[in-house]
Amino acid sequence: MSRISLYNHEGYRDPTAYAALNNAEKAFKQKQKEVRSSVYQKNPYRPLVFICSPFAGDIKRNVAAARQYCRFAVSKGNIPFAPHLLFPQFLNDGNLYDRETGMVMGLAMLTKCAEVWVFGDNHTPGMHREIKKAKLKHIPIRYFDTDCQEVTA
Repeated sequence: MSRISLYNHEGYRDPTAYAALNNAEKAFKQKQKEVRSSVYQKNPYRPLVFICSPFAGDIKRNVAAARQYCRFAVSKGNIPFAPHLLFPQFLNDGNLYDRETGMVMGLAMLTKCAEVWVFGDNHTPGMHREIKKAKLKHIPIRYFDTDCQEVTA
């Protein structure tokens, strides 16, 4: 059902604008349908991957890098989960209780992931906990440099 009105803002009928807006909406919905169809045909299954990268320290730079790593994961057909991008939105990383709560929640989500992707060679204590948990749960771990090139551990 279209939300486009046949009437203009003054209450007069405006069939030309109505037709143009309806046609634009139909074209947009068709394009949206084509894009969705294309994405699902190429890769209907998208595994969840845990993004393991630094947060503490230069937070602004580390957040930008984590976003890049998430985009990389999407480009490879995965669904990225980066707890250090999500949880600081409502937890204070500077508060010890909030930080530990975020780590515990992140580790719980890690067990739901198909793989853990570790980025960079500077592994923080939080990253070491995540890697240890992945090994304990026999979750495959892949290592990448900061340019998203896979490396051997």
